Amino acid sequence: MIIREREHDFIFIEQHNHALVAGELIKQWKMGAFNDSPLQEAVIFAIEQHDAGWIPADKQPFWNDAKEMPYSFIDFPAPMKTLLYSHGIDQVQTTDLYAALLCSEHYVRFLEQDGTESGRNFVAQEKKRQEIIHSLLTSFDEELFSYHYALLQFCDNLSLFLCLNEPGENSHPFFTKGIPLSSALPHFSQEKMAVTWVNDETMVIKEFPFNNPFSVTYDFKLIPKYQIRKNGLLNSYVEAPFKQTTIQIKEKQES
Repeated sequence: MIIREREHDFIFIEQHNHALVAGELIKQWKMGAFNDSPLQEAVIFAIEQHDAGWIPADKQPFWNDAKEMPYSFIDFPAPMKTLLYSHGIDQVQTTDLYAALLCSEHYVRFLEQDGTESGRNFVAQEKKRQEIIHSLLTSFDEELFSYHYALLQFCDNLSLFLCLNEPGENSHPFFTKGIPLSSALPHFSQEKMAVTWVNDETMVIKEFPFNNPFSVTYDFKLIPKYQIRKNGLLNSYVEAPFKQTTIQIKEKQES
């Protein structure tokens, strides 16, 4: 779950809804040979489904007693988190091996420096999965895979930027200096992409990597804190209706 805390309420964005936004971003991508690649659909599927393991957990969010707020994906307990990661990659693998390899690599890089037992076990398990998938793929291009993985990273980060920040703001510490850009994406002149809010409905990008201006929409739930105190987190979440936020993404025009 992605959580934004405000003075009197919490904003909840389910991880899979954030991933669907990432999927919309990659569908607009114009640079490189991505649109001509036979692996294009596998990459889109990986990006759309990279957080699928969170779907069941996000339907019933958990309360963090220590912080007196709901658990987010950032502080969710590691043993449970790795189980969700594995479950999601399993699901992707039933549809597409290459997409599963991308998702596996995505989470391995998250946890390679993790010192917990669950983190170490997860990385070892996924390394074995990757070996098996490599043996099953008829061909594998390491450089192309790095490019596709960099696309997953970029779309994930830009979508997280949109979901972790209040519309019109750039206050979350993950992205105050911009969106990280991998060296595997040769299209950009900087190591971070600068994004600028025009207002709370529109953001602009200088080195615009997409086909045309477009919009993305994500579902969220807004739950007042008093409601949680009165009815509990689970009942409050289940009963709350989904709302939507739509953001326009445009190219920044030189002045």
